[in-house]
Amino acid sequence: MGSLPGREKMRVILDSNALFVPLKFRIDIFEELKTLLNRSFEPVLLQPVKKELEKLAAEGAPKVRREAAYALKLAEKCTLIDVGDEFSGSPDDAIVKLAGEWKCPVFTNDGELRRRLRDINVPVIYVRQKSRLEIDGRV
Repeated sequence: MGSLPGREKMRVILDSNALFVPLKFRIDIFEELKTLLNRSFEPVLLQPVKKELEKLAAEGAPKVRREAAYALKLAEKCTLIDVGDEFSGSPDDAIVKLAGEWKCPVFTNDGELRRRLRDINVPVIYVRQKSRLEIDGRV
């Protein structure tokens, strides 16, 4: 017998700002996600999001560079997905497309991205009251 159906790891796509949460709010995002989802999950980082972080780490103001470097360290815990050249422009476009295809939740605090994801019925995980994660939608 294999594992129970539907109990494989759930993918969760992380937006770049999700990786700043531990620094800004002192929240362990990986522990909180495990608690929130109540199942094992696979944190996913899309290549354009990683590129965005690398650019901030290289070119941002000193504080932003430090935060982005920390975010990139956290990103090492994620599965990196190369989306090809199709999305070389906007990381948000890549997130919306893949989340829609995979039907998996996205962790972001970006209001515009949250709205776009809600429009296609993708669950959104975000920080609530600067102290905990909450999910908008069903997983």
